[in-house]
Amino acid sequence: MFDNLSDKLQEVFDGLGRRGRLTEADVDKALRQVRLALLEADVNFKVVKQFVARVRERAVGSDVLRSLTPAQQVIKIVHEELVATLGESSRLDLSGQPPHVIMLVGLQGSGKTTTAAKLANQLRSSGQRPLMIAADTYRPAAVTQLEVLGRQIDVPVHSEGIEPDPPDIVNRGLRQAREEARTVVFIDTAGRLTINDDMMNELVTIKALSKPNEVLLVADAMSGQEAVRIATDFHERVGITGLILTKIDGDARGGAAISMREVTGVPIKYLGTSEKIGGIEVFHPDRLASRILGMGDMLTMIEKAESVMDEDEAMQMEKKLRTASFDLEDFLKQMQQIKKMGPLSGLLGMIPGMGRMAKDIDMEATDKQMRFIEAIIYSMTPGERRNPGMLNGSRKRRVARGSGTSVQEVNQLLSQFRQMQRLMKQMQSGKRTNLSGLFGL
Repeated sequence: MFDNLSDKLQEVFDGLGRRGRLTEADVDKALRQVRLALLEADVNFKVVKQFVARVRERAVGSDVLRSLTPAQQVIKIVHEELVATLGESSRLDLSGQPPHVIMLVGLQGSGKTTTAAKLANQLRSSGQRPLMIAADTYRPAAVTQLEVLGRQIDVPVHSEGIEPDPPDIVNRGLRQAREEARTVVFIDTAGRLTINDDMMNELVTIKALSKPNEVLLVADAMSGQEAVRIATDFHERVGITGLILTKIDGDARGGAAISMREVTGVPIKYLGTSEKIGGIEVFHPDRLASRILGMGDMLTMIEKAESVMDEDEAMQMEKKLRTASFDLEDFLKQMQQIKKMGPLSGLLGMIPGMGRMAKDIDMEATDKQMRFIEAIIYSMTPGERRNPGMLNGSRKRRVARGSGTSVQEVNQLLSQFRQMQRLMKQMQSGKRTNLSGLFGL
């Protein structure tokens, strides 16, 4: 989502880095470019004005202009002010007597129903006993969608179809939650295509009835400046306590994320990273600021890896890598785990210094190559995966037919795998290695 903004800001800082010393005029020229980059990214113009003013006040100080590395000092200031603009990390409020009620609001199509399931699944994994209430009786199939998601994540859903009034559904759903000793309740409220009085009055009634710990606005990041206006209106009419930005994996320009916290004063709590149930992450302003400035985000990458990798399996894999006994079965497992962590371009962007390199890689061709590799390995027998040396001419032809590839491509994979095994042995012996070009990645 922040690719364009990140590219433009890095160009500004590259220009500063080529100067040994900075003058006030250099800083002003750079900040004009920063201002344009932020405006093009759809950041609210008032937020841009305040942000640039704060950066300039600090960047023209004598400590920065006389520094041996003034460009790095300016980047540090921009990073700190960006974090301040994005606000502090804020978790869900689950204080007080259970059940803790989380009310989700927003316009139709923003992703409330899916987000409710994502949060319920996340809390269930951490030991909570959630219940979801289907209070959207207006959107076609909204109730059915929540029921399907509930079965998928093994979380009960209180639903009564589309006939009863939503406040009555919520009232009976809360009663069910108390009877079943549920610890958290998610209320999936109705959205509209536009904000209207009927919608807001219904939300106010549900809020008064359920007394929620949190009222979270689910906003589509791709709506840009409109998202800021929507957040302001909901906050004034209903009183929201947090924001969840969805569809940040799309081609939105990112300005909403930077603007909404500053304009409303309400913290961003989660980011929806994909349509998958696991596609949601806690919002960390410092990590997002680092990503925007091309500094990577290793902490989030580590957390993603921990969420998909079993500790015992990781230790066994580490031992195999150390002893160079890594086989094609192990390689297939590793590929599948990497895919669970999200798009390869996103993962590369989390590694410091790799963001620009990721743009030079043809991700479509890389994904295609990974699918071919998977198909080839799946077409092998378990014995062939563990001992690729078994693959003679006839076996290779069978594997090629089964995977829809050619014998040449099967040979290429086996050759690259043997090369990787040799590299592992070299690494074990302490020799220098070159990993580029392995498996066409």
